Amino acid sequence: MLTASILKIFYWPGARYDVALLVQALIMVGVQVLLLKVALDNRPTWRGEGPFRGVAEGDGRPWGFWRWRSQRLYWEYVLLLTLVLLALHTLLSPTSTSPYTLLIGYLGLAVEATLPLPQILVNARAGSCKGFRLSVLANWLAGDAMKMGFFFLSEDDKVPWAFKMCGIFQACCDAGLGVQYWVYGDGKAEVEMGRTPRADVRLA
Repeated sequence: MLTASILKIFYWPGARYDVALLVQALIMVGVQVLLLKVALDNRPTWRGEGPFRGVAEGDGRPWGFWRWRSQRLYWEYVLLLTLVLLALHTLLSPTSTSPYTLLIGYLGLAVEATLPLPQILVNARAGSCKGFRLSVLANWLAGDAMKMGFFFLSEDDKVPWAFKMCGIFQACCDAGLGVQYWVYGDGKAEVEMGRTPRADVRLA
């Protein structure tokens, strides 16, 4: 989300989309930086196990992306991304129709739109939504509804199609999570008993 918000900020000089969306991206960067700081300061000491185990064993991520043991690497990534984008903007002077503007816009919004996919895959593999709160899902769906309303009720030149297309995709993903929750439930009882949740019970 931090990467997506930074890309959206640098998308604005070329696209000149609605200022409200720019302010939202700026606020999100501040919030995500704060959350990253808190998460890094309070994560367990790395001992070759737990969420950072994949760094040593190799989990398919290039350079162990976002599973670094050193806090410094996280901040260096954020700083490097910002500096590279700043340099590109200085050199390319992007306009609303330039390929660079379109690329950075769709890339940033696509990153944000695909954020629900890992949760969908985890739920599908486990046959359960255990640990995924209904309140979170409700907030996501409500946010999608308000976002879609803003995107499609605003003037066409204020909200580029990149926002609309990626917003529709994200809303579909969140709706998919809703279907999973309806089919699987939280799966507590069946998971604890070592059984696979039965989708036909929910569908009946």
